[in-house]
Amino acid sequence: MKCSKILKFQALVIFILMFSISAFAKSLPNLTDVVKETKESVVNISTTQTVKKKIPNFNFPFGFNPFGDFSFPFDTPEQYQEYKSKALGSGFIISEDGYIVTNNHVVEKADEITVKLYNGKEYTAKKVGRDPLTDLAILKIDTAGNKLKPLKLGDSDAAEVGEWVVAIGNPFGLESSYTVGIISAKGRDLGEGPYDNFLQTDASINPGNSGGPLVSLNGEVIGINTAIIPSGQGLGFAVPVNILKNLLPQLKSGVVKRGFLGIKNLEELKKDMITALNLNIEHGVIINGIINGEAADLAGIKEGDIIVSIDNQPMKTPKDVISTIGAMAPGKVITIDIVRITIDNKIEKKTFKVKLGERKDENIQGKNNQDIVVTSLTDDEKKNLNISIGVKVIEVDLSKNIAKAGLKKGEIILSINNKPITDEDTFYSVYNAVEKGKYIVMRIYSKKGIKTIGFVKD
Repeated sequence: MKCSKILKFQALVIFILMFSISAFAKSLPNLTDVVKETKESVVNISTTQTVKKKIPNFNFPFGFNPFGDFSFPFDTPEQYQEYKSKALGSGFIISEDGYIVTNNHVVEKADEITVKLYNGKEYTAKKVGRDPLTDLAILKIDTAGNKLKPLKLGDSDAAEVGEWVVAIGNPFGLESSYTVGIISAKGRDLGEGPYDNFLQTDASINPGNSGGPLVSLNGEVIGINTAIIPSGQGLGFAVPVNILKNLLPQLKSGVVKRGFLGIKNLEELKKDMITALNLNIEHGVIINGIINGEAADLAGIKEGDIIVSIDNQPMKTPKDVISTIGAMAPGKVITIDIVRITIDNKIEKKTFKVKLGERKDENIQGKNNQDIVVTSLTDDEKKNLNISIGVKVIEVDLSKNIAKAGLKKGEIILSINNKPITDEDTFYSVYNAVEKGKYIVMRIYSKKGIKTIGFVKD
């Protein structure tokens, strides 16, 4: 009798376990539809970089030379040997005509980029635009009129913690790999830069996944896989796709510009500070520094002011302010609501209209072509020079053909291959479209007059 009860109990436990396993299995997502929807749109990226390595010489220390006048085989100048370094990454197609998204760190230093599609076809890709501060880059391949299948860009703001996601890419060169997990957290700051705002996921992300998409179960991109913590398991990070969508027009133009407010040393307004100061607000960010002559200073904002909102969006932390301003273009007029405590301890609420300046510290870094950096001419500069078009050269790499042809810092570029250059956006659009190895003719305005230079783009 006792044995019979034990058997019945065991049968009941087995039944419950089988029911639970069956229910759990039914709750897991079916990923076959995701694979079918995305497999044609994820690409393998391989890069080649030319690296110079110093060759050890035999220079003798302290000037002592035991060989006297016969030292020439040993006492030689520094020499370098070039070799090719190869790396792998991932990317995904965002347009039928061949625009591809990846990470900046995948292609930043690459001299040659090859994109391999799901069907095995390979294309040489060129860099169109890069943004080191968000680790995003846009490539372009020539499809010879063949239409590609782009992925749909979703809404990362609407994505929720706990939501199923799929990471796609080529980890360790293993093409078309899929891993599944959930969104573990949003808004992670890894200390990589001022605009850190990563999605965290426990879907496996490994070296080679960088630049690949993190997609929802309906196949829409919600993030771009970009970072791992080698010492951790189940810790992968992706750039939210909404950051990409905000930057996409600028990335396609080849130049990323960011708004600049001209404030510094920001501090979160804590609850105990709100209580102590008897402020009738729930949150805010204290400005502890104003940069003279920049947008905030020109608008009348002062040190000690508390930012409550920007364009009606609440500002709770310094990160909120930095990311909000960084997502806006220079020249945009924004509304800033602040609280000011006067010298006689009166509390004033003020609203400012501020025209954003341009963040300068990444201008050279953010240009796709490091051999030259230009800036648009102001109306006054054009009037003084008696010209209607042109851009001013503010940096030029002296080792490149463009400098060897005679272009100098401070000169004005009027045209490229007979195409008038009206501003810096036009310059980078035209200049980036010229492939390496192709000949370029520029008309230049200098102190000595107008000259023409020609060179092969390297």
